[in-house]
Amino acid sequence: MPVNTIMGLFAKSPIKPLQQHVVCVNECCSHLVNFFEVANRGDWEKAAELRSQISHLEKEADVLKREIRLKLPRGLFMPVDRTDMLELLTQQDKLANLAKDISGRVLGRQLGIPESMQEDFILYVQRCLDAASQAEKVINELDELLEAGFKGREVTLVAEMINQLDVIEDDTDNMQINLRQQLLAMEAELNPIDVIFLYKIFEWVGGIADQALRVGARLEVMLSRS
Repeated sequence: MPVNTIMGLFAKSPIKPLQQHVVCVNECCSHLVNFFEVANRGDWEKAAELRSQISHLEKEADVLKREIRLKLPRGLFMPVDRTDMLELLTQQDKLANLAKDISGRVLGRQLGIPESMQEDFILYVQRCLDAASQAEKVINELDELLEAGFKGREVTLVAEMINQLDVIEDDTDNMQINLRQQLLAMEAELNPIDVIFLYKIFEWVGGIADQALRVGARLEVMLSRS
């Protein structure tokens, strides 16, 4: 995004560029479901195309992040510390980095999920991405928070939305436990290196929900200081 566009967003609201960034980040993460679906079918050519889309969006998010860091005014007249905003930006940017890293590692190994686990695994990926989507929804409430002076009912609403992130993350933990148990039951039938890699895939995907929770936690810190 051109610098003058970033500055135009800042002119409208100091929050807008942050929201623009999180939209890009969430779009980047959203491609993981299709990526794993085609990977599980062994269509590595299509998987490579999807990985390229994920990588492109991650780079777009990086460009936005750098421009925001360079152009975020130092004298913002708002009840939010500039350092807190930049830290929130860093945390949400890590979601896109995770999506790129996950897709790159899976593509490099060309290892699909065992067929009997694929349905549960895709549900797990979708639930982890629910956390990323919820983080985006929370960030998109910042304008209303700003208008309300970080007080009143809007703060309560955002706090409830952040609590929902905890619920989603708990769900993903339980789903990961179930996947690990399924994999444990079939370890003897699989290549030991593949088994290790599959456990890591579960962990990496779960990291998206964990990172989305960190975004919410960072916003809670901002609220506590406002």
